Amino acid sequence: MTQQLPQVPSTEPELAGVRNFRDVGGLPTVDGRRVRQGRLFRSGHLAHATAADAAFLSTLGLHTVFDFRNAADQALDGPDVELPGVRNVNIPLTDPADGSEFWKMVRDGHLDDLRKVLGDGRAADRMTASYRSIIKTRTGEHSRVLHALAEDSVPALMHCAAGKDRAGVSIAISLLAVGVERDAIEADYLKSNDLHRRYRVKRGDASSAAKSPEVMELLSPLFEARAEYLAAAFATVDEVWGTPDRYLAEGLGITPETREKLRVRLLDDPS
Repeated sequence: MTQQLPQVPSTEPELAGVRNFRDVGGLPTVDGRRVRQGRLFRSGHLAHATAADAAFLSTLGLHTVFDFRNAADQALDGPDVELPGVRNVNIPLTDPADGSEFWKMVRDGHLDDLRKVLGDGRAADRMTASYRSIIKTRTGEHSRVLHALAEDSVPALMHCAAGKDRAGVSIAISLLAVGVERDAIEADYLKSNDLHRRYRVKRGDASSAAKSPEVMELLSPLFEARAEYLAAAFATVDEVWGTPDRYLAEGLGITPETREKLRVRLLDDPS
């Protein structure tokens, strides 16, 4: 039976310039332990962090910020603000050329363009394919992240642009590696849908028509966290490697010793 997620107080301010920030501490593992508070954080990008946001983030004792954006993302939103004494590691999980025309259409396309490209389930299909691709093609990147967490990079914050997809998959893999229950991983992932966390849809046209109800309905699969997207990532692990343990060992090169280091770094002490 899945354990209830703990009702523990957490410092989770609504940061003015950073969306989707949270501590994943408290999530239960299959062997009765929990992720330790203050060890692993997630968010959207830090490029627009205010001075007050940066001051708060500087209180977290962060060792490393993992930025999963590609060069096109960084050109659009800007580089992360610098946090004194914190290492920023950029590990792109998508190619900057992959989908650049697509995302230009999302920002600037007219309704007919959006219907043609996103309608009839095509937007959700694109997202599902993206999650599958990140699992299959970014094993080296995810291996690098897990090894860094095991060695010296905790406390860590992981983010992409919205903190939902690339960061969502990477957080899920990190939690899977230390034995967090899948239901708990999904519950945390779906928090990205909370109104105060959601990525603000950007459209080049400032008119009301650019964000009409039909336009927003067509765009919604791209900007929502959906359980079926994360399920597709997990299904890909099982289809390609057979089990999560084989994925971690054979796909990512994570030894039992490294997994134990991760548990030491990220989990509460066993009772």
